[in-house]
Amino acid sequence: MQIHHGLHHLPKFRNAVLTIGTYDGVHFGHQQIIRRLHELAQQTNGESILLTFDPHPRLVLNPKDDKLKLISTIDEKEQLLEPFGLDHLVIAEFSKSFASIDAEVYIEKILVENFHPKKIIIGYDHHFGKDRKGNIHLLRSLSEKFNYDVEEIPAQTIDEISVSSTKVRSALLDGDILTANQLLAYPFSIKGKVIHGDKIGRILGFPTANIEVSNIHKLIPASGVYAVKIKIDGEYYKGALSIGYRETVFDNSKLTIEVFILDFEKELYDKELDIIFVDYMRPQIKYENWDLLKVQIEKDVEQVRNVVII
Repeated sequence: MQIHHGLHHLPKFRNAVLTIGTYDGVHFGHQQIIRRLHELAQQTNGESILLTFDPHPRLVLNPKDDKLKLISTIDEKEQLLEPFGLDHLVIAEFSKSFASIDAEVYIEKILVENFHPKKIIIGYDHHFGKDRKGNIHLLRSLSEKFNYDVEEIPAQTIDEISVSSTKVRSALLDGDILTANQLLAYPFSIKGKVIHGDKIGRILGFPTANIEVSNIHKLIPASGVYAVKIKIDGEYYKGALSIGYRETVFDNSKLTIEVFILDFEKELYDKELDIIFVDYMRPQIKYENWDLLKVQIEKDVEQVRNVVII
């Protein structure tokens, strides 16, 4: 899969089969569309192309709305799409000026001049251009003029994708990792840099790595303790991850993410870790003293050894 950042200097595509969307999460429903895209490209001796946007359009059009949390960042999206046989991923910069392009101009200048598509696959509810006036009907009305075909993604599929995205977010915000992973068809993960913390874990005998998530818009699952896998320099380790507000012994209004990595003693400061969620273990509990907390952590570690498979 070739990745193109921006619309400048794109290659000349062969019989381009194009789809467009945010594809946040690249979950099972999205994967079905990508497989269809690839199938059509093979049938026409063409190339499959997915056009997506960064930043997410909602972050640009509604910058004060902090409700949007991404299932996958743009870097994660690139990695998630890699196995599905796409020929090209094109990431266009989304801005207010981009959003203000007239819908017909968008078709001619963005889609036709850049991709010369033989076929465009799009959902009935996809809107584009100034005031979101562009839609599948406009694309069809101009298809003969610009010599492309339009294939509609069935409404049922689109509805299932919308429901799936909502269910993935809801499951993660409820701590239901098993359901989220099933809907995604892969394990949910976060990336973060190891930063200095208060080193309380060392006092307890379980030194933890404090994680600063790389993208502030990334969805963070519900508070609790999770069984995870951690990828460090290409190697995988088992870990117990805690997400919460210091409700164990201390009161602290700042959300903290920290992970105890089993059988690992090297320094990690400033390294970026991939944290892969396997299962939810328990909620955050406020303990009366450190001894009780230490006993619970010992139980958590034993559970991680049994649940996580490397």
